[in-house]
Order: sequence, then C-alpha cells, then structure tokens
Amino acid sequence: MRSTLSSLHHILLLAVGLLLLHGCTREDDFSNTPQGNLDALWTIIDEHYCFLDYKHQAIGLDWTGVHSKYRQRLSKDISSAQLFEVLAEMLSELRDGHVNLYAAHDLARNWSWYEDYPSNFSQELQDRYLGTDYKIAGNLRYRLFDDNTGYVVCPSFSSGFGEGNLDEVFHALRTCNGLILDIRDNSGGDLTYAERLAQRFTNERRLVGYISHKTGRGHSDFSTPVAQYLEPSDGVRWQKRVVVLTNRRCYSATNTFVRDIKCCPLATVIGDKTGGGSGLPFSSELPNGWAVRFSACPMFDAQMNQIEFGIDPDSVVSLSETDKAAGFDTLIEAARAIINKP
Repeated sequence: MRSTLSSLHHILLLAVGLLLLHGCTREDDFSNTPQGNLDALWTIIDEHYCFLDYKHQAIGLDWTGVHSKYRQRLSKDISSAQLFEVLAEMLSELRDGHVNLYAAHDLARNWSWYEDYPSNFSQELQDRYLGTDYKIAGNLRYRLFDDNTGYVVCPSFSSGFGEGNLDEVFHALRTCNGLILDIRDNSGGDLTYAERLAQRFTNERRLVGYISHKTGRGHSDFSTPVAQYLEPSDGVRWQKRVVVLTNRRCYSATNTFVRDIKCCPLATVIGDKTGGGSGLPFSSELPNGWAVRFSACPMFDAQMNQIEFGIDPDSVVSLSETDKAAGFDTLIEAARAIINKP
C-alpha cells in the first residue's frame, strides 16, 4: 500500500509534466520591459495558479481587473525596485502566503494570514512550561507535567525527527494521562515530517482528504480529485487523548497536519483557526530573470472542503492577557482540563 507521501510525489510529477505539456509561459513570449514582465507574471498566474476560481468566489478576486489596475501603474522610466514593488502588490491580491516573487534584492511575500490576527502564543510562557529539564528528540521538545500530562512542542516541520525519535518520545510519555501537542507558530516545512507525526495517532488507514492538479490553462482545468489516506505507523502509536494547540501561524505542511489529525478519533484541536496554505508548488521565470513560485495542486479535506484559508479548531480558545500576566498559558491549561476530565 503506497503512503500518502508517495502519492503526493507521483501527483506532483504528473502535474509538472502536464504543465509542461500544455506549455508554460516562456521567457521569450514577452519582452523584457516593465509591461512585458508584468504581463508575463499575470499570465503565468492566470494559466497555472490553482485557486483563481475559488478566490473569486471566496473573496471576490477579479484577476482580469487586477491586470488593468497594475498595468496602469507602469511607465517607461520605472526603476527595477519600483517594478518589483508593483509586481509584489499585484501578487498580494491573491492573499496567498505560498506565492512568492524572487529577485536578487528582495523576496515578495504575503504574511497577512497571520499578521492580521492575534498570535495566541507566547514564547516566554512556552519556555516557562517547558522549564529547563525538558528532553529533546530531533527538533521535538517534551516533558511530563506535575499532573501527569505529557507535553510535546513541535516548532517546525522544516528540520525533522526520525521514526526512532518518535518511538522514544511516545515510549517515555506512555504512563501519562494524555498528551498536549503544541504546534503553535509552526509555519510548515516538509510534508514527510508532518505525515510521519500524524501517523502516530491512528490505528487504521483513514481518508484525510483529496488532491487535484492543473491539466490546462483554464481556471477550472483540473484533474479528478485523488483520495489521500493516512496510514498507521509501524512504530509506537499513541492510544490516549491528544490535544493539539493551534494558532494562525500554523501554515502549509502544518495546516495539512491539522487536517489529517482531525480525522483521528482521540484527537482534539483547540486554539485558533490555522493560517491555511495548501497546494503543491510550481515555479516559473519572468523575462528579466525574477522567479515566481506558487501553488498548482489544490488540497481538500475529507469532505472536499478547500483548506487554503485555514482549518477551524474543534474548540476556539484564545490566550487571555490576564492569564498571560499571571504566568499561565490559557491554551495549555484548557488542554490539561480536557485531558484530565473524567
């Protein structure tokens, strides 16, 4: 049985092949002028970005209107830095943290998915709960609280952990009442690590979502969605309650992890809606050599809902300023209450 990750790799290769088959926008299709570079960027997104129809429905995005709006801001004597600013602002209309424009002098990014929301996280408080005698396995930090609650911090899926690390963590915490998994401010990374961790919380193969890919230049040219499954790990699997703490900085691979673990029966997700970010990446280049990277393969949950704009928690819990001032983390305390509930 192939894993979800293997399926993702297969679909990504297929998607790239199809994109090439249908003809990516080439550097020589447009002139190396301000207008040519803007037209090239707009066309690349128009033909290959995977969320144009969805974002038209969800946020009223008018991509044709965007082209006219930003082309009017160009002039023959516009500087390279000014052109970069115009193109970056045009891409920001997509409201997508996975869309980036790369130049030698800067990286265009849209971080409104978390900047416009409360953080619901305090590094100082997390350090207080971890103390100084916590253990480290790969990039995971973990300890046992005084009330016999396990606490694991996973700050990123960019630097990882092996199967052996996970075996040791879950074995060490096996006698606790339940587990708090803190993934707040985890902005993503490698789907391999996200899947590897999620597999520890299921004893059976579970449908967690679907993925599709672009098959043509039209906004709605997509393949039939392919089911994605979470396979149970061959290592130590967790058999007690797990409460996952989220905030808006849970993005990309972490967003996918939340999608997957919500399908596991003993998991409860509390905190804030995740930051979103879905779809596998595709890259192209403008006539002047600047590179653009964006999503070309949309991902869905098990009910075929888009996960691009984030995933709601099972219970919304916000970090209280009163608790924070008193040295307590509202989310951690709420999770402890859930775990120790009879």
